Amino acid sequence: MSFAVRRIRPLMVVSAAGFTGAAFAIRATMDGPIEQYSGAALSAAIVYTIVIFIWPLMSPLLAGSAAIVYCWLIEFAQLTPIPAALSERSSFARLLLGAQFDTIDVAWYPVGAVPLAAAHWFLRARTRSQADLTPVEP
Repeated sequence: MSFAVRRIRPLMVVSAAGFTGAAFAIRATMDGPIEQYSGAALSAAIVYTIVIFIWPLMSPLLAGSAAIVYCWLIEFAQLTPIPAALSERSSFARLLLGAQFDTIDVAWYPVGAVPLAAAHWFLRARTRSQADLTPVEP
């Protein structure tokens, strides 16, 4: 396992915990559209960190796409009765699956994943350019 992978995984755990904490703090202190929209965006951010935790060397574009598509799949699954039934039985299932479809959430998932993918791309490009500038000793 490379040094970069060993550094990325703990960072993704901390990031996911931070996004989760932010989501619960917003839910506890606010109501209405801010709670709704931030919840969708932060859910996508959490999924992005999970994707990078599992595959640390994945490209930012692919990781962001995977996070958005996963969130959309969960959201569109809410058009079936299965997530609602599971959510009635378990608060954990409700957190993971939601209970009902909301078109607005579909638009907010990219708001959570795209900035992370952009930051990831920028940091990756910066790290690579710094590595190119580092002189190699014989």
